Amino acid sequence: MAQIIEMPKLSDTMTVGTLVKWLKNEGDTVKSGDMLAEVETDKATMELESFFDGVLLKQFAAAGSSVAIGEALAAIGKAGEKVEAPAPKKAEAPKAEEKKPETKEPEKKEEPKPASAVQAPAAAIPHSATPNPQSPASGRLRISPLALRLAAELGVDPKTAKGSGPGGRILRADILAAAKNPPAKAAAPAGKAAPVWPWRSVTDKSAVQAEATASPSNMRATIARRLLESKTQIPHVYLEIEVDADPLMALREQLNAGLAKDKVKLSVNDFVLKASAAALRAVPSVNTSWEEKGIKSHGAVHVSFAVAIDDGLITPVIRNTDQKSLMQISAETKELGKKAKDRKLTPAEFTGGTFCVSNLGMMGIERFTAIINPPNAAILAVGATVKKPVVVDDEIVIGQRMSLTLSCDHRIVDGAVGAKFLNALRDHLQNPALLLL
Repeated sequence: MAQIIEMPKLSDTMTVGTLVKWLKNEGDTVKSGDMLAEVETDKATMELESFFDGVLLKQFAAAGSSVAIGEALAAIGKAGEKVEAPAPKKAEAPKAEEKKPETKEPEKKEEPKPASAVQAPAAAIPHSATPNPQSPASGRLRISPLALRLAAELGVDPKTAKGSGPGGRILRADILAAAKNPPAKAAAPAGKAAPVWPWRSVTDKSAVQAEATASPSNMRATIARRLLESKTQIPHVYLEIEVDADPLMALREQLNAGLAKDKVKLSVNDFVLKASAAALRAVPSVNTSWEEKGIKSHGAVHVSFAVAIDDGLITPVIRNTDQKSLMQISAETKELGKKAKDRKLTPAEFTGGTFCVSNLGMMGIERFTAIINPPNAAILAVGATVKKPVVVDDEIVIGQRMSLTLSCDHRIVDGAVGAKFLNALRDHLQNPALLLL
């Protein structure tokens, strides 16, 4: 009897997956351990492994389609064996209500509604096939939010870009390619002014206006849901502290000069991750999670860090961060960061973090607040290191300062506890030699 391959749950928050492409075709011989397809979850793109030997008899989902967890993807069995698509899994039907005797009412003549007022009922069924990047019926453009913003910045009409993502979705790379090879401009009809981007100067005659509605990817939809849950269900309290970054920047420059021959470069974020781990050991009350049955204290320190990718962000985890050297942390963040951008992280590499660091300093943001990533009790927002006038020994001198903002789950971390953590973090960053021990 043929074995049915179903869409597996590849992450803790996954509800549907997008079948990016098939790696095996119908009729191919398949062995246990072979990779059948690439599946995009809400956090990464992963390969779907076969656990059966046989022939790939049937593919029930097309490349680019969204498939709910537990729904059939393919069938594997003996050559020549006939197989039919299993019936979709249905939710349990609600109990029938007691029938009441009908009472006839005078018939009301229904006035015809204009076509624009008639609406189709919303469907909660996953699409079996993804439409073209721009569906003539819906007029919607399949494009990632990041690509849409980049198109606006570069003055590229998204409709001219060829989508390389799942189901023809337009990604950042597609906009960059369209910017390098712009299509020939058609002459504007006489008497009509060329449209412009709303945020550009009306005097910019070369600007092109484009309006599109981007359907959210699995990742963006999950981020929206989880952040809404975090902000509405977790009572956030914010604490900010300023760090003297002169010692840190001096030590980093010295270390990088010595490591230049090995092509190794330590980042400010490497120091922050190591210092955060040390502060969590000093104030373990922050290394906790709120659960229904009580407050969970984590024995290990697993610090995650936010990485921006197309359609959102993901938080790879440095496991046992407090037990690793700066060099190990630096190498691991670079490796995990690259895998994150390539959407090749495994679930083990982006789950299980006990604390999170979000750094926008490299983007010129001096200070901001971050939303807690459940089930963590806190998240650290790191701003840019800036030069400014500071008072040292009653004299005004030029110093380097870094702003750190801690968002705390007030159910677990009170202001005093959060302040202790920030002070421990500042002590390590202002005495960075401690991080080399």
